[in-house]
Amino acid sequence: MTPPSASPTTQPSAEAAGKPPEDRRHRNRRRLLTLIVIVLLVGIPAGYLAIAAEQSRNSGRKSEREALATGLRPIRPPWFKRRIYDVPIPSGATHVRFYETNNWKNSRFYAQFDVTSGRLDTFLQSMGTNRSELEPGAVTISKRDQSVAKWDFSVPGHHWAGLTYNQKDPRPTVNVIVDLSDPAKARVYAVSTATP
Repeated sequence: MTPPSASPTTQPSAEAAGKPPEDRRHRNRRRLLTLIVIVLLVGIPAGYLAIAAEQSRNSGRKSEREALATGLRPIRPPWFKRRIYDVPIPSGATHVRFYETNNWKNSRFYAQFDVTSGRLDTFLQSMGTNRSELEPGAVTISKRDQSVAKWDFSVPGHHWAGLTYNQKDPRPTVNVIVDLSDPAKARVYAVSTATP
């Protein structure tokens, strides 16, 4: 009588026996190497971006500290800056001063100048607005920006009027305050904020 054939479950398979220890070690080394490569590929750029962002923040803070120390510079800004920030200072403007700060969040352009009544209209129209948009008594420039530019709009005896000119991104937002105390000459204060 022939013995019954062995069931497939009673015979050890190659899978049940497992792979030799050398193969398992090789596979583990390969997984570890893959993990290290992934960490390096992700970690190094992330670390670089964090360092660059911090340097940019520090640079912006340094620029603001310099502005607080020196105030606006008494020179006419280059035409390309006036164009980028949508602050079209008229050619006949006098006592022109400006300052620019840049950081990772936004860039700001501060400008101050005197113009005749007619040139004030030209400036506002070149921006895309007009004199009727100026709201009497409105202080549209923030305390923070006033501090950077060394402006004080709480001085009594002045006829302040302000507006905020909002535009679609990526165009900047321009806050303007005009001192209309002298009918023949207006002093314009402008802060243009661009967000990259």
